[in-house]
Amino acid sequence: MEEALLIEKSKAGDKWALNELLKANYSVLSGYVVKLTGDTHLAQDIVQDTLLKAVVNIKKYTPQGKFSTWLVAIATNTYKDHLRKNKRIEYLEEDLPSGEYDPERIVLENLEYKKVMQILLSLPYEKRSVFILKHYYGYKYEEIAEILKCPVGTVRSRLHNSIKHILSSFEKEETQV
Repeated sequence: MEEALLIEKSKAGDKWALNELLKANYSVLSGYVVKLTGDTHLAQDIVQDTLLKAVVNIKKYTPQGKFSTWLVAIATNTYKDHLRKNKRIEYLEEDLPSGEYDPERIVLENLEYKKVMQILLSLPYEKRSVFILKHYYGYKYEEIAEILKCPVGTVRSRLHNSIKHILSSFEKEETQV
């Protein structure tokens, strides 16, 4: 069923349509939050809070873009609230699940993933979220600005600074090897 129709039915109180809408957008929401937080347990909490807020506020939703954009905006605000409440966050390192059986390749991929996550997590969440939304999910600058409630110029600046930081971090690591 088309997203616009699911949204319309959800706003009218159709629980099945709302469930379908949330299921269709769950992987985007979940993937974004895991990358944003770097902590699968915290991500689960943020995703659950986000879904609850979406269910409670579905009648207030006015479609302007993709439904996932609205969910990501709610998740971003939920994470900001979490950061305000918990000034210090410790991130857990976990191995990526993989169905492959080449142990050497798995180890190298996990090390690379951990390096990238360490660099991403060293960025302030404002810059990290812009980078994730643009490069992992392909959102346009305007959509990111809407999600983060900031001007497009700020999005561009944050993205530019994020990329500079990531590249310089990789350069520093290579010179240390």
